[in-house]
Amino acid sequence: MPPQCTRLQGKVAIITAATAGIGLGIAHRLGNEGARLAICSRRQNNVDEAVRELRQAGIEVVGCTANVGNKADLKKLVDLAVNSFGKVDILVSNAAVNPAAGLILDMPDSAIDKILDVNVKSAILLSREVRPHLQKGSNIVFISSYTAYHPEAPIAMYAISKTALVALTKALAEELGPDGIRVNCVAPGTVPTKFASALVETPQMEAANIARTFLGRLGTPEDMAAAVAYLASDDASYVTGETIVVAGGMHSRL
Repeated sequence: MPPQCTRLQGKVAIITAATAGIGLGIAHRLGNEGARLAICSRRQNNVDEAVRELRQAGIEVVGCTANVGNKADLKKLVDLAVNSFGKVDILVSNAAVNPAAGLILDMPDSAIDKILDVNVKSAILLSREVRPHLQKGSNIVFISSYTAYHPEAPIAMYAISKTALVALTKALAEELGPDGIRVNCVAPGTVPTKFASALVETPQMEAANIARTFLGRLGTPEDMAAAVAYLASDDASYVTGETIVVAGGMHSRL
């Protein structure tokens, strides 16, 4: 059942990588709370399917293809939101990649570049692109990871990029705070989406991840979306520069 809540009525939200997994969960939650959405993904058929699904749920949404590592595509996404809805109130920077696993010093240059370009640089460039449209009461939410607090092989390079988002949250919150713009972050635990499938590819691996939580289960996209919706709403009007770890206690056991 959609939440019976309209905290985001009249708001416009941009959500990157919003056609599957955590991103699609965030789109459903923000849309169900009243936000109008501009979403993106790299493939047109994925955008079309997500837009159709969201509209069938009664959510007002537009979408486009975008490679967040491409500055022109970031501008295209922001322009789509502004041209469609006249403004932007919320930015959820969710896109991420992990093209290689292994030890940091053995990582190919190309993998390091892609991780930093997509996971960190694009978040900065997208924030810069959307900044002229943000007003007092607007906010940015970055999607990090509980691994940001304990980078370890074989995904340490990915985790370090997520640590950077925690620092970016603090830095931008200070920069934008005087203008009444809030910046926060959500750090998900293990959520068995397609993106994280390698972490639960066997029953033994899934059980091991569950055993590291206090609550005895893995996370869901809906769990992450609820935290994002809170941070994007006026209920969090005095919360900025913070990272909420949504990991069922998993972070505490690392």
